[in-house]
Amino acid sequence: MQTTINRDTSFGNLLKHWRNQRSFSQLDLAVASEVSQRHISFLESGRAKPSREMILQLATVLDVPLRYQNVMLTSAGFAPIYSESDLSASEIEPIRKALNFILQQQEPLPALVMDRYWNLIQSNTAAQRLINWLVPPQQLQNLFDSNGKFNLMRFMFHPQGLKPFIANWEEIANHLIQRVYRETLAEGCSQESVNLFQELQTYPDVPQLWQISHTCTWQVPLLTVQFVKNGLSLSLFSTIATLGTPHDITLQELRIESLFPADEVTEDNLRKIAVSCNDNPQ
Repeated sequence: MQTTINRDTSFGNLLKHWRNQRSFSQLDLAVASEVSQRHISFLESGRAKPSREMILQLATVLDVPLRYQNVMLTSAGFAPIYSESDLSASEIEPIRKALNFILQQQEPLPALVMDRYWNLIQSNTAAQRLINWLVPPQQLQNLFDSNGKFNLMRFMFHPQGLKPFIANWEEIANHLIQRVYRETLAEGCSQESVNLFQELQTYPDVPQLWQISHTCTWQVPLLTVQFVKNGLSLSLFSTIATLGTPHDITLQELRIESLFPADEVTEDNLRKIAVSCNDNPQ
């Protein structure tokens, strides 16, 4: 299946697109937004022009990401209202402090911050230690893109990345490529999402894996990634958190992933890795 971008960016087409993405009929949207079905039909066909308030009302009901609410506003002739801040901006300092606190509290377990497209923004010492234990720092340079971004999905799938060290790579790859695909569709097939999905499809074995259903026997009721290197094995599961009620695109798209050991062997081996890295700093 190929992911394509609809180039018609009129407001009516965007409204119809997001309504279909959320599996809403015109009647469903009319009931949920308290707008007549007739008016929604007129908006989608271009027979009626939306007000700024109407756009925000419908976008809220359809749970349209802030980035694409701006697109809907500009398509109808209004100025965008949501900012896209640089994380280094002074007004973001309280958020930076919160992120640092979360990362530090996760020590000695790994945690990292990424953007909507799985680009690494920040990580704690434990995450850096785990990454460098699995893949030497000089080899990591091969995984950066032309803009200097380190993409965690590329890191998982690339033959020179984590793939050789993941014992259950097929299971993990199947889960992750499906997730990237779903997220690409859910956010409206942005070019960056499509590019990432298509890049991952070029890596060995991925095209054959992503639509396969896998069955397995769980030790814990979560999918765990199982790393194996130098006689040590790690079984880890993760949680992903987001910032609550953001009014900024950058903040809405931040994700904080924390890794946890799935068994006592992993806890013990993480300590061994920490000691080894401390004895042999990079």
